[in-house]
Amino acid sequence: MKKFALFIGCNIPAKVQQYETSARAVLKKLDIATADIKEFNCCGYPMKNTDQNAWLLSAARNIALAEKKGLDILTLCQCCFGSLKKANSILKEDNEITPKINGILTKEGLEYKGTSSVSNYLSVLHNEITIDQLNKKTIDHYKDLKIATHYGCHALRPSEIMEFDDPVSPSIFDNLVNVTGAESIEWESKLDCCGAPVLGINDNLSYDLTEKKLANAQKAGADFICVACPWCHTQFDKIQDLMVSKRDKEFMLPSILYPQLLGLRLGIEEKKLGITRPDNQSSDNQSIENKGPDNQKNKILNQAFSKLFETQDKTEKKAKKKKPAKKTPTKKKSAEKKPAKKESQTIE
Repeated sequence: MKKFALFIGCNIPAKVQQYETSARAVLKKLDIATADIKEFNCCGYPMKNTDQNAWLLSAARNIALAEKKGLDILTLCQCCFGSLKKANSILKEDNEITPKINGILTKEGLEYKGTSSVSNYLSVLHNEITIDQLNKKTIDHYKDLKIATHYGCHALRPSEIMEFDDPVSPSIFDNLVNVTGAESIEWESKLDCCGAPVLGINDNLSYDLTEKKLANAQKAGADFICVACPWCHTQFDKIQDLMVSKRDKEFMLPSILYPQLLGLRLGIEEKKLGITRPDNQSSDNQSIENKGPDNQKNKILNQAFSKLFETQDKTEKKAKKKKPAKKTPTKKKSAEKKPAKKESQTIE
C-alpha cells in the first residue's frame, strides 16, 4: 500500500475534529500510511468563484508540496477533493496559467509538475483496500441498522474530472456501508445537495434543502444519515439544530461520519472515534427517561444509538436460512349430504 499525504483542510480542525481522529484511527487500523505536511494551506475552494487565479495558486501550492515529497494526496473533505482535483485537471491542460502559477511558486522553491494525484477517502477504502478485505477485517456486524448515505455534490461532478463514481447511480458509499452489516437504504433525495453552499447567502433556501433531505431519509426508515464531508456533517448536525429552533420544527435524524461507522466494526474504541452518546443514554446502552423539552430529539437519538451499539456475528446473516413462507390455512371443502342414489357432490 502506497503512502499518502493526508490533506485535512480548514473546516475539519476548526469544527469537526472527530472526523480527523476517526479517519486517522481507521487508516492506522488498515495499515494505510500517511504523512502530514504542515505547510499545506487552504484548498482554494472559498475563492473558486471570486478569483480563479487565487484558487488555482492555492491548490497548486498544495499539490506542489506533495510532489516535492513524492506523495499523492488523500482528502477527507469533499469540497477539498473537488477543489484540488479540478485545479489539478486545469493546471495540467492550461499552458498559459501554469507558467504564471509556477512563477509565483518558485519564490518558495516549489514547482507544480502535475505528477501527484488527488484521491478521496472513500475511494481509497473502496478501491485500494477493497470491500473483500474490509469484510475480513471487521470483527462483527451491525444487527438492524439502516443508513441513508449522502454522497455530496463535489465528489460526483463533473464526473469526467472527478472519476469517483457514477454521478447518476453511485454505489461506492453504499458498498462501504453494507460491508459493516448496516443496510444502505434507497431514498429519493440521496443525491440532493445538503444546503451548506448557500448558508449565509440564503439561509431559508439552505434550511429548505436540509429539511427536505432529512425528512426524506427519515421517511425511508433511516436511523442515521452518513456523510464523508465536514461541511455536510455540520449542516445535518449543528445547522439542523439551528433550523429546528428557528422554524419550531422537530429534530429528524442524527448524522454520523463514515469512519465512525466503520471504525466501530473494526474494533476501534468509540472514544478514539470521537463518538458521543446522547446525554441520557448510559454506556451499557440503557435509556434514561427524559421529560424535558428535548424529549423528542432524545428519543430519536436513543433509538439510533441503541442500534449503533447492537451487533451480531458477521457470519450470522449469511448463516440464517430463509424462513419458509407461511402457508395460509385453507378451509376443508365440505360436501353436502345427498340421497344415496346420487353420487355427485356440490362443492362450495
